[in-house]
Parts: sequence; structure tokens; C-alpha cells
Amino acid sequence: MDVHIRLASVEDVKALHEIELHSFTLPWSEEALHNELSKNRFAHYTIIEYEGEIVGYCGVWIIVDEAHITNIAILPEYRGKGLGEKLLRAVMQLARQSGALTMTLEVRLSNEPARFLYEKLGFEPGGVRKNYYADNQEDALVMWVKL
Repeated sequence: MDVHIRLASVEDVKALHEIELHSFTLPWSEEALHNELSKNRFAHYTIIEYEGEIVGYCGVWIIVDEAHITNIAILPEYRGKGLGEKLLRAVMQLARQSGALTMTLEVRLSNEPARFLYEKLGFEPGGVRKNYYADNQEDALVMWVKL
């Protein structure tokens, strides 16, 4: 399995947006992704390539000693191969190296595969954000991990 993980650049925006379109009911726009990569000094985006193709990415904001996952997605046809775990482990390491002591994220209560992965990597429930997701008002589980 030829897997490569690297930091994203503005040249990757179209590929990231394509992953968004296939992964989320309310995908971020190309403009929003471009702004994250070019203007947000707290944002760090990491991509995972499988056999030379960008198949997933993860965005994290690192502010002082806290890291917040903004989005993590793997193209549907590449899920179940351990790529999300490899990507998240790399992002956790990046956050540690950048001085973050904790990491947090929100996940849909119904997204059991993602919740399983986060728990496997040490994330624990920290609360619920009611009606967090605008598309269907689903609650989000807030999860935390010490890095």
C-alpha cells in the first residue's frame, strides 16, 4: 500500500473540495478551503495520498496549547482501509509538535465508525452540542484527548 501524508497547499484546494462534496451534506466551499489554507494562521491541513491520489484530508486549528479538528474525511471508496486512522495519528503528532496539549472535535452522534476511530485513539466524550448540524439539527458529541 503506497501511502503518503503531507501538508496541504492552496494547489490542493480543488481536490479537498472534491472530498468535501463526497463526504458531507453541507460541504465547505472552495473559497472557504482556500481561505483556510492562505489566510488562517491557526489552520493546518494535512492530506493523505493513496497510490498517488489525494483520497483524504484533515484540518486542525492549533491555538496556543489546544488543537481543534475542523474536518476529517476520506473518499467513500477508500474508507475501511485504515487511512483515516493513519491521517488522524499524523495530525495528532503535528499538534503535539506544535505545542498542543489537548485536541477536540465534534462528531455526529449517528456517525458510529468515526466515533469508534476517535475512541480507539483515546478521545473521550466531553459533552453534547444540541442541534449542532444545520442540515438536520442532529446533536454533536464533543470529544477530547490529551496529547
